[in-house]
Amino acid sequence: MTLRESLMADLKTAMKAGESARVATIRMVTAKLKDVEIAGRAKGQEGLSEEDGISALRGMIKSRTESATLYRDAGRPELADKEEAEIAVIRGYLPPELDEATLAAAVKEAVASTGAASMKDMGKVMGVLKGRFGAALDMSRASAAVKALLG
Repeated sequence: MTLRESLMADLKTAMKAGESARVATIRMVTAKLKDVEIAGRAKGQEGLSEEDGISALRGMIKSRTESATLYRDAGRPELADKEEAEIAVIRGYLPPELDEATLAAAVKEAVASTGAASMKDMGKVMGVLKGRFGAALDMSRASAAVKALLG
């Protein structure tokens, strides 16, 4: 089942169950994916690739995480809770993330294969990791692991 099919099936289920917050979040996700697909057409791509879709979802999570932090700092916990509920729904459509041990092993392997010795080589290491894991890799976690190893 593709990401879009999964979203549509879950949207129908949420509508039947009367889960208005979940319905709103799923509609927001489908709108974002449609925007990404339209932007891809301008570049000559046909349809929405799985990697582009997952990248868009990760971007949505990142922006909502930042918003939730700002809301909490401003003393608006109800808005922060709303953002965190949206994050939970969006995370359900992402592939499972690598655990810490697997990520650390992959980073060590990538550093060894590229011969990276300093932070100047971080781009090479990240390129190897992205090529190997693609959309399944959370680049912010990988970046932190590479910096810890090289720095």
